[in-house]
Amino acid sequence: MQSRHQQRHHNWVLWGFIAVAAFFLLTEHTAHVMGILPYLLLAACPLMHLFMQRHHGGHHDANGKSSPSQEQDEGEGS
Repeated sequence: MQSRHQQRHHNWVLWGFIAVAAFFLLTEHTAHVMGILPYLLLAACPLMHLFMQRHHGGHHDANGKSSPSQEQDEGEGS
């Protein structure tokens, strides 16, 4: 089993390797990276809507009942 110090050392080595790899990927393949950016932007829009719309659609508690403020609003409309 590794000590905590060894685990931290391995984490630093891993992050250092990732940083160096990212640097060389960007410097050596800038044209490829820049060419895919518009597609990433277009893909980000529907993904953002998919994940951000999850919390809309009503104020229900864990049991599926409406919150008290929503029940009052529904009662005032009739």
